[in-house]
Amino acid sequence: MDFVDYYSTLGIAKTASADDIKKAYRKLARKFHPDVNPNDKEAHKKFQQINEANEVLSDPEKRKKYDQYGKDWKHADQFEKARKEGGYNTGFGGQDFGGGGYTYSSGEDSDFSDFFESLFGGSRKRGGQQRKFRGQDYNAELSLNLSEAYATHKQTLNVNSKTVRITIPAGVENGQVIRLRGYGSPGVNGGPAGDLYITFVINNNTGFRRDGNDVYKEEDLDLYTALLGGEKTIDTLSGKIKLKVAPETQNGTRVRLKGKGFPVYKNEGTFGDMFVTWTVKLPVNLSDKQKEIFTELSKMS
Repeated sequence: MDFVDYYSTLGIAKTASADDIKKAYRKLARKFHPDVNPNDKEAHKKFQQINEANEVLSDPEKRKKYDQYGKDWKHADQFEKARKEGGYNTGFGGQDFGGGGYTYSSGEDSDFSDFFESLFGGSRKRGGQQRKFRGQDYNAELSLNLSEAYATHKQTLNVNSKTVRITIPAGVENGQVIRLRGYGSPGVNGGPAGDLYITFVINNNTGFRRDGNDVYKEEDLDLYTALLGGEKTIDTLSGKIKLKVAPETQNGTRVRLKGKGFPVYKNEGTFGDMFVTWTVKLPVNLSDKQKEIFTELSKMS
């Protein structure tokens, strides 16, 4: 497996802070998101790479393993277990882990993955028994519409020729990764199966803008209702509602609708808020009578 430099993928230094990683990811995710590049395969590929890099570097434990083991970071636990039980000398980092009988070099003419290949091949024995090793993890991507992510529902996807049916909790976010234990590659010599990591790609098919658990929407408001007040029927993610408009509402006024936003992930019954911004529309094609009335109003003011 070729080495992937996740730091280069996000355009950050190895000393980057968690906040630096988050900012870099959000910037690149917006740039290469499928919604922005609907027919660009390269942008879609780049988006997947960005998500993968963020998944690892934003997790302190995964980042630590990646920094220590490079491309073999996913097998860090197996390596540590084998090191403790078998005492292999890897030559990695100049450390000698004790005399287990097998030596592997990490020099230019060797591949550190060979060590793991030998382990997973089941050819090494200890105490007359073959070792058990955990299977490889799988990665998959699942696209959802924003309206689908609003409600808990079931989805079916194919991973390595296997059909996997999952229940997706309401409130998943774009780029979010979930793990399904035991849905990866089978283990070796009776070892446990790996896990399946699913990355969600959320496509916005609504007139709302989502930010976390809150949603935002602009609504047109006629001049007369803005001046005199009244009611306006608007769409929310859960259906239409009538919203009261205060007299003398100014253009750009924002109204908060508590609990009308997006459901909070794995927190049933809890929702974010919805924010409505009024855009006051001026009347056009005025009649002579209307012009006369507005002229009188201007004189009165």
